Amino acid sequence: MAKKLYVGGIPYSTTEDELKAAFAEHGPVVSATIIIDKMTGRSKGFGFVEMTNDADAEKAIAAMNGKDFQGRSLTVNEARPLEERAPRRDFGGDRGGNRRMG
Repeated sequence: MAKKLYVGGIPYSTTEDELKAAFAEHGPVVSATIIIDKMTGRSKGFGFVEMTNDADAEKAIAAMNGKDFQGRSLTVNEARPLEERAPRRDFGGDRGGNRRMG
C-alpha cells in the first residue's frame, strides 16, 4: 500500500518534478505535490510525496529528513490524516474594516 510523506522546508523555486526525482532515488514515487498559496500562486514551502510501499517510504524518511536540498534543510515524516474542520463561516459584507456603527 502507498504511504504519503509530509515534506517541509522545500525551497520556493523547487518544481514537483524535482521533488519527485529526489525521492525516486529511494524507491518508486506515485506522486509529488507542492502546496501552492491560492492568493499569490507561490509555493508555501511544503508538500507531499507518495511512495509505492512502506519500506521505500521509511528509507526515504531516513535518508531525506534533515538533508540539505537546494540550500534548505528538509523535514520529512509520515503525513498525518487530514483532520476534519468545522465549516468556514462567511458572513459576507465589507472586509475592509469599514463597519457602520449604529
